[in-house]
Amino acid sequence: MIFDKFHEECGVAGVHGNREAANLVYLSLYSLQHRGQEGAGIAVTDRSKIVYEKGMGLVADIFSQEKLDKLQGDIAIGHNRYSTTGVSALANTQPITVTINFGQISLAHNGNIVNADEIKEGLVARGAIFGSTSDSEVIVHLIAKCGKDNLIDAITDSLRRLKGAFSLLIMTKDRMIGVRDAMGMRPLVLGKLKNNGYILASETVALDLIEASFVREIEPGEMVIIDDDGIKSIFPFEKTTPKPCIFEHIYFARPDSYLFGRNVYEVRKKFGRWLAKETPVEADVVIPVPDSGVVATLGYAEASGIPFEMGLMRNHYVGRTFIEPSQSIRHFGVKIKLNPVREVIDGKRVVVVDDSIVRGTTSRKIVKMLREAGAKEVHMRISSPPTAFPCFYGIDTPTRKELIASTHTVEETRKYITADSLGYLSIEGLMDCVGSENYCHACFSGEYPTMHKNSE
Repeated sequence: MIFDKFHEECGVAGVHGNREAANLVYLSLYSLQHRGQEGAGIAVTDRSKIVYEKGMGLVADIFSQEKLDKLQGDIAIGHNRYSTTGVSALANTQPITVTINFGQISLAHNGNIVNADEIKEGLVARGAIFGSTSDSEVIVHLIAKCGKDNLIDAITDSLRRLKGAFSLLIMTKDRMIGVRDAMGMRPLVLGKLKNNGYILASETVALDLIEASFVREIEPGEMVIIDDDGIKSIFPFEKTTPKPCIFEHIYFARPDSYLFGRNVYEVRKKFGRWLAKETPVEADVVIPVPDSGVVATLGYAEASGIPFEMGLMRNHYVGRTFIEPSQSIRHFGVKIKLNPVREVIDGKRVVVVDDSIVRGTTSRKIVKMLREAGAKEVHMRISSPPTAFPCFYGIDTPTRKELIASTHTVEETRKYITADSLGYLSIEGLMDCVGSENYCHACFSGEYPTMHKNSE
């Protein structure tokens, strides 16, 4: 089943200076499970060697107590994977652990390198052998082959050659290094552990679970080096205007995270309030598409005065695959995840709020489902602008021709999904809600901050 959403990119977490490093990374990855569900891995060092465990599936299913007991050491990094580049396979799970001229290193990457294929071709021509189809392995090869005298210079030189988005964790036998690309597209935060040591992670929710205190966000273009002497910060890249990904606020990050200087929950609520002002409609009830639409719907209800209700219930226990009945069931693919509450909907004019429309297929089924549950009118409201362009910076998006907003006007999309009305949040409203123009909104505007692939 394809549920019509953009897919999360990846999540990373690393701990330095705590003998429970692997366990703490495991818990952090559990908190970051929303960022990737295809596979996960943890690498740990006891200062003499790096060992690791990786697997396909969810964090809690991969790491048994027996496996965690094997991961002894006081430095560890971990990764949750959703494949944005490369197929879903064990060979592409991270961290990538290799032995190079600087010794053993492990690398975990959140983002997407848009010139990875070009670099890979050059590396293969020089004799490099790749064991995966992941763009992250390109980074490892660059570090190994750059010819620098020390690891930090090798990492810096290698990352300067990349175009795209990255938040990276790199571990050696005695150090942990965290780095964000100069535009800061993907998040990375620093925390202090309750007893001793530090944590780097994609989102602050990873810190909350293990009771680490939030220190600060790693800045765009910053590299932090954590060793037994403490934390060293350098800015090795050419300075540029930060362009954090606006979709982190719209959909990807957990609403209880603090990201890009803002609380995600409050930002999403603002999206809903602004959406109500820009696209008003007379209605009896406003409902979210759970779970991603809930917070924006609260804001919409607050600004519009229309009562908030949970008119759709989500089944949270749907696996990656299921057996579809041989007898045809209408809207089965959506019904397996969502079910309407007839008492909330029957005889009502309903506003239903979602965070985005991708292909439009799911929205169409939801509208029909609500009508079958007795809705007199169905008004679809989207807490982001029309998504008309693919992302090349770590979000798994369809090709442009598959995005309904690239081939249909808003009115044509409304007719396709069979809603009585359809309204989107404007780009101007989106930027006002986050209080800055310096966000990447290429998926809405087509204004890519770097070179990119063919968008077809």
